[in-house]
Amino acid sequence: MPAQVFIATSLDGFIARPDGGLDWLPQPSGDAAEDDHGYSAFIAGIDAIVMGRSTYEMVLTFGDWPFEKPVVVLSSRGVTIAPALAEKIVQMSGEPAEIMAACATRGWHNLYIDGGVTIQRFLRAGLIQRLIITRVPVVLGSGLPLFGALERDARFAHARTQSYPTGLVQSEYRAL
Repeated sequence: MPAQVFIATSLDGFIARPDGGLDWLPQPSGDAAEDDHGYSAFIAGIDAIVMGRSTYEMVLTFGDWPFEKPVVVLSSRGVTIAPALAEKIVQMSGEPAEIMAACATRGWHNLYIDGGVTIQRFLRAGLIQRLIITRVPVVLGSGLPLFGALERDARFAHARTQSYPTGLVQSEYRAL
């Protein structure tokens, strides 16, 4: 079952400011084709999105719920889900392999893993099969890192790199 990542980082590898702020990300231009950066094609191949509680709470601040696909929110403490989103969100807890197995029982086989801690947990478990990382030309100096400590190397092969007129550079890697 593929577990995949599609995420933006600063040049120095941070996915958010220390307080979780995302104000450094480029603002949409209003041109859907220019702003897409491959996201539409990526999300079309996904069955469900798996994210941690902090990422879920950040997404709630964006206004309208941005996802059409089912969303799994990971939390061992429970999550408050608005009634309007009750059909779209499932709360789960457990180890990454258990989460993937629970998703598979629901027919969700291609998973988009999102959020720093969640990505790190799935990477440590050896479950990330594809990484698509878009580098934003900004150095933050500190923040929440995409990667954390690993017990063993996680090896990937470079699949492609593409630069965009917006200044973003996106690289794709596949697990070996």
